[in-house]
Amino acid sequence: MAIYQRVILKLSGAALAEGNGRRILNAQKLKNVALSIKTMVESGVQVGVVIGAGNIWRGNLADEIGIEHSTADYMGMIGTIINALAIQNAVEELGVPARVLSAIEVEAVCEPYIKRRAIRHLEKGRVVIFAGGTGNPFFTTDTCAALRALDIEAEAILMAKNGTDGVYSADPNTNPDAQFLPKLTFQDVVVRNLRVMDHTTVSLIKDSNIKIHVFAMDKPENFKRVIEGEDVGTVITKGE
Repeated sequence: MAIYQRVILKLSGAALAEGNGRRILNAQKLKNVALSIKTMVESGVQVGVVIGAGNIWRGNLADEIGIEHSTADYMGMIGTIINALAIQNAVEELGVPARVLSAIEVEAVCEPYIKRRAIRHLEKGRVVIFAGGTGNPFFTTDTCAALRALDIEAEAILMAKNGTDGVYSADPNTNPDAQFLPKLTFQDVVVRNLRVMDHTTVSLIKDSNIKIHVFAMDKPENFKRVIEGEDVGTVITKGE
């Protein structure tokens, strides 16, 4: 039985791409994401999704080309709309209704982000995919996930990761002494400079009751286990 009524699922754009980098989207990965979302919806959870655009556009490429920072950020926001439409299509292929709401208005393909409209869609059982980031440069999609979670009163943010099963004290791929950290507070994230999310994101939600779950997305069963309250990956809370 689900312990949450409403959650935000945060995905990186890279999690949708082919591993060899030849294509920005992979059909099987999209289907796996859609199946995981469907599982949560069928468990009675209202699901909002925030997607990055790392499979399409990255800031370091902008630096190499010489594109000004804010312009590069807007290009990334447009990339999130492409990914959001792909997820919408994959989810609806499985018979689950979905809507894309964007902070940047692109009326031909998605609705503008309006809080009341987003909540109404969720209450009707539709998956809401939040695109366009925050609509402002200099903010990450992690910050967008926090803002949307606060705005729609979500109880948790599920940070489904590609290639890691939670938060470690250091990069386990380069440091054999890295320790897995099952429980953290937002203060721990800042003090230990853990790279699970940026400090702007932490500052937004550090005093809220929102829980953050960081877990491996390559195991579809993890999504159901998380929303049912099992100990999966790392849980971050405001603490005592």
